[in-house]
Amino acid sequence: MKLFTLGISTLVISLCATTASARDDIVEYSIADALASEQAKNILGTDVKFYFGDQSHPKPTRTVSEYSTNKKTNGVNKTDKEACEWAFLSAMKSLRERAQSTGANAVINIRSNYRNNTTSSATTFKCGSGALMSGVALKGVVVEIK
Repeated sequence: MKLFTLGISTLVISLCATTASARDDIVEYSIADALASEQAKNILGTDVKFYFGDQSHPKPTRTVSEYSTNKKTNGVNKTDKEACEWAFLSAMKSLRERAQSTGANAVINIRSNYRNNTTSSATTFKCGSGALMSGVALKGVVVEIK
């Protein structure tokens, strides 16, 4: 019985130590690379335009609202980059669907919002990757442009 209790105690302590040192890497990836794939073009289509950070865009004729999205994906058997690009495309799809549902045709000022830490870039997005999951959080302003 003592040996069994010792074994269970060791297992519990090992699991706690693993959880305490869990990986949580936040990395920036290229927006252009993530959008260049055929898969991205199929998912996002061409009816909604996207403008990141301070990229110039036509003046909005109507502003709908700011919208936030937070998407996660399973990182098992994927590189961090593959998982992050997939989570990014999921977040972009969510922004597209919000624009479409409101009759808008663009999302401007798209920024990373990982863990409510908003950063703006016209060229990169932030992604957090742990041992099993990767996630991307974005904010953008849904608008109608000419």
